[in-house]
Amino acid sequence: MEHKRFSTPEREFSYFDAQASWGVTKHMGGPAATDELAALCHIGPDKYVLEVGCGTGVTTCRLAKRFGCRVLGVDLSERMIEWARKRALRKGLADLVQFQTADAQDLPFEDGLFDVSMCESVTAFPEDKQKAVNEYARATKPGGYVGLNEGTWVQAPPPADLVEYSYRTMAKARFLTPEGWRALLQAAGLADIAVRTYRINAFSQRLNEMQGLDAQDRLDRLRGIKEFLSLCLRSPAFRKYAKQIMPSMRIIRSLFAYLGYGLYVGRKLAPEEST
Repeated sequence: MEHKRFSTPEREFSYFDAQASWGVTKHMGGPAATDELAALCHIGPDKYVLEVGCGTGVTTCRLAKRFGCRVLGVDLSERMIEWARKRALRKGLADLVQFQTADAQDLPFEDGLFDVSMCESVTAFPEDKQKAVNEYARATKPGGYVGLNEGTWVQAPPPADLVEYSYRTMAKARFLTPEGWRALLQAAGLADIAVRTYRINAFSQRLNEMQGLDAQDRLDRLRGIKEFLSLCLRSPAFRKYAKQIMPSMRIIRSLFAYLGYGLYVGRKLAPEEST
């Protein structure tokens, strides 16, 4: 399929639109965080896993290949789903993974269908986070697990300009403290909640992002960089967008001082446990 480019200088650019165009998504902690989250969720070859906000299918394919589980990846963007399906076919995983469009706040699945529902860098974005987490829990079997990897204010309160920057440039993302993320799982009726938080820096995050990528994945990253530079040269609208999202040195220093990520996992109680 021919790679689609932004075609008109009048087009408005957005965080997710850019990622979908380039076929590149990422999350804090990289593959190592994915593996740790999968372990906390007790994912194994006999499990059926829902990945909410699968993006280009990196985690979906990693879970299926590493653990031998079946995975259904969902995302709001049909363009992301196209990238994910191509990735699964390239990796020979089409028999273990499926993809479809869906909204995290209104999942089109029956109650208790999945052994595990998990997402990475997703729940920071919905306006109604509690509704989204409730949906994850609803779609999970009693005794199953809900797991989140989310941007976290590891030092609080964060500076107001940093909160404004993340909201403005990251598709209205609203990060929470560890206590805030834990409270969402508790309010969804989950128990045995595990919380692990981590600080990041620019070097470790870039290293984490590159781990576990095959040759084609690395080419995809290079293609994304090439597309970014090309758009900067040919599109005034994109140059304006890039300028808007470029952080100041103050923001960069604050970013790594205050923002990290957390792994949050809760178990859905069986009916006899909740009485």
